[in-house]
Amino acid sequence: MQKSSKSNSGTLRPSELANGEKSHMAAPETNHPTVLVVDDDPKIRRLVAAHMTQFGFHVELAASGEEALEKAALHQPAAVVLDISMPGIGGFEALERLREWYTDPVIILSATDQEREKVRALDLGADDYVTKPFGTEELAARLRAAIRRAERLSSPERQSEPVVDAIDFKIDLASRLVFKDGEEVRLTRTEFDLLRCLAVDAGKVLTHRQLLQAVWGPEYGGETEYLRTFVKQLRRKLEEDPSRPRRILTEPGVGYRLFLQ
Repeated sequence: MQKSSKSNSGTLRPSELANGEKSHMAAPETNHPTVLVVDDDPKIRRLVAAHMTQFGFHVELAASGEEALEKAALHQPAAVVLDISMPGIGGFEALERLREWYTDPVIILSATDQEREKVRALDLGADDYVTKPFGTEELAARLRAAIRRAERLSSPERQSEPVVDAIDFKIDLASRLVFKDGEEVRLTRTEFDLLRCLAVDAGKVLTHRQLLQAVWGPEYGGETEYLRTFVKQLRRKLEEDPSRPRRILTEPGVGYRLFLQ
């Protein structure tokens, strides 16, 4: 993450703010995707709103987890930027509740860079994780990548994709459904995206970079902890013995592959 001064890099630092949240809001337009920004710090909310509006987003604001749930239902944003540390309903609980019905991207904001926090957020269904202070250009790029990825998933060409039989489970690529022993297995959107990448090139070793860029976007390549987290979740849900996987295999130092035979 960028840590240089805001004057040149656009890095978010709460001390460099003007008052007035609403002055930063752009009128919603078809080509201005709506982003819901959730943070209990009004300075952070105003600053993120100001910069994301400049980058072409329409921004809605929420100061708490409770308000985030209400505004997500009301505005149906294209993406949510969600702070972790908030009073009342905190970020993790808000994320868990959102994922009961909200399928679009959620990017987590956090003041800590601890891996266990990242893993917990990803486990609960977050698409990405950004540590404060952060560059506004980077946040905008990650939002754009996440929204593009979500739009690709609903494209017409995805509706005629085949069913992949992995013996222990079946993957219906068009319907985005997975079945094990005749029962549907519930996957998060990102879990399915990763499984789909492996299924389309079943038997082939896909590198960490290939998977990250295919699932998260071209801006990614070094976030291998994302892959470890989601592969672990997929194995837990799909493998007979997650500690001794037979289908989702690791190629040490290289990447992963899906073994069908």
